Amino acid sequence: MTTSTTRSTTIKIDLDTKERVRRLAETRHRSPHWLILEAIRQYIDREEKREAFRQDGIRAWNEYQATGLHVTMEEADDWLAKLAAGQDVEPPECHV
Repeated sequence: MTTSTTRSTTIKIDLDTKERVRRLAETRHRSPHWLILEAIRQYIDREEKREAFRQDGIRAWNEYQATGLHVTMEEADDWLAKLAAGQDVEPPECHV
């Protein structure tokens, strides 16, 4: 992450969690600060991807509701099986 400015923030954690972070940071030869920052970054990355996936699903559902275009489970399964087998095949055509 490249930023020109950083800001301090404070979080309150229980003593047990603080000690667990300290021990883990020590075993990783990192500071507790680094470990907490890395955990926050990973959480944000994961949740942003999860939200993007959710939004893609909502858009797909809305498009299906508007157009009725779809492929059947069998068509999708057959296509995915061919891809898994190493065949370079086009996806099935959508239909109503």
